[in-house]
Amino acid sequence: MSKSISGTRRRFTGSLALGLVAAMGGLSPLAARAADAFRFTPYPKPRPLPAVSFLNAQGKPTSLAAFRGKVVLLNIWATWCPPCVHEMPTLNKLQELLGGKEFEVVPLSVDKGGVFAVHSFYQDNFIDHLPIYVDPTTNALDSLNILGTPTTILVDKQGREIARTLGPQDWDQPSVIAQLRQYMAQGAGADRKV
Repeated sequence: MSKSISGTRRRFTGSLALGLVAAMGGLSPLAARAADAFRFTPYPKPRPLPAVSFLNAQGKPTSLAAFRGKVVLLNIWATWCPPCVHEMPTLNKLQELLGGKEFEVVPLSVDKGGVFAVHSFYQDNFIDHLPIYVDPTTNALDSLNILGTPTTILVDKQGREIARTLGPQDWDQPSVIAQLRQYMAQGAGADRKV
């Protein structure tokens, strides 16, 4: 097993264990999060991503290729997924803080209800900075080898996968924002590790 995969598995297992302890009343959720601060674990080399297409808020086709030139935090989620629902406000805040020419949160919903389901969810939960992207066919799950939701993929400016995490995170934390700013600062041709 490669070092990056085993590290990711340990981090996820640690998060899961702390979450279970917190849920059973052993730790507060804040203590659990503080005990297991999130850090991107980049791959040794960026990985090519398959062509993934989906729909925007107007129901028009778009794809990951449309975001080339930006660092992208691609979040695969669904309105029926409690951990996804938990992290959406932090993704909303992250987009508010960093979204622009250099960075974009791309929340890709796999809800069968499509744009309508996500639009209703955004309204009900005061999500006002995230765009709507949907894949009601759920083809992206297979194309991207998604094992569960939420899964978040960090994509570099050339459209390559540089890191992946499974499970909810607090995306608006200063340490996460600092890491993302480092990736944004890298040149368009850079393969440096952060």
